[in-house]
Amino acid sequence: MTDIALSPFVTMIESEDGMVFLHKRTGRYWQLNGTGSEVLRLLLSGESLESAASRLREKYPDAKDHTISDVQELVRQLHTARLITR
Repeated sequence: MTDIALSPFVTMIESEDGMVFLHKRTGRYWQLNGTGSEVLRLLLSGESLESAASRLREKYPDAKDHTISDVQELVRQLHTARLITR
């Protein structure tokens, strides 16, 4: 399990192509594509980084060599942008 949550200062909406975030303190908007949104949904529901990466490997077998690093990088970027808390 993971303890990832949206920052209390972030509003998120689902879009046709993924998710859009507004950081209410900075006024900045961010967008995630469908795959990034899928991973974030899994993490917000309590799944571990490894479990989210495993699901990506199932869906995209050609990307199996770097799915865990991709998930870790997504979390790092979302955390750096202050969109999520850990």
